[in-house]
Amino acid sequence: MSDGSRALRIQLLIGFMCVALVVYFVLLGRTALILIGSGEAAPVGLGLAILIMPAIGAWVLVATLKAGLAHQRLARKARESGMDLDVDDLPRRASGRIERDAADALFATVRTEVENDPDNWVRWYRLARAYDYAGDRTRARETMKKAVQMEESAQ
Repeated sequence: MSDGSRALRIQLLIGFMCVALVVYFVLLGRTALILIGSGEAAPVGLGLAILIMPAIGAWVLVATLKAGLAHQRLARKARESGMDLDVDDLPRRASGRIERDAADALFATVRTEVENDPDNWVRWYRLARAYDYAGDRTRARETMKKAVQMEESAQ
């Protein structure tokens, strides 16, 4: 499967999931309004509580899509500048994940790059990817946020 068709499939899946979530939010909001419209204390309270869920869900959906688009933008810019991490030659487990020792060595190399050039958002982007390959998702997300903020302020 080519990268283009894989990307299209992923985009279609994301679009379908977003539409499904919006439909779910609308149905949930409709149910909440029906409960609120009953005028009785317990259903009104339940309806108000249910009404909060679509609002939170919509906020999470928008925040997730916004972050995903920002990460894709950074990946594209890093790739175009020839600075994306090349992990094709690293040894992999049967699952396809990079072997731990290789991921740790990659991380050490990229961390040194950041220490030598801490004001470069591409270096922070590469560090976030290295954290991800090493299995540290929490630090990968934090570092990716920093890379996004640095790239946006550089424009």
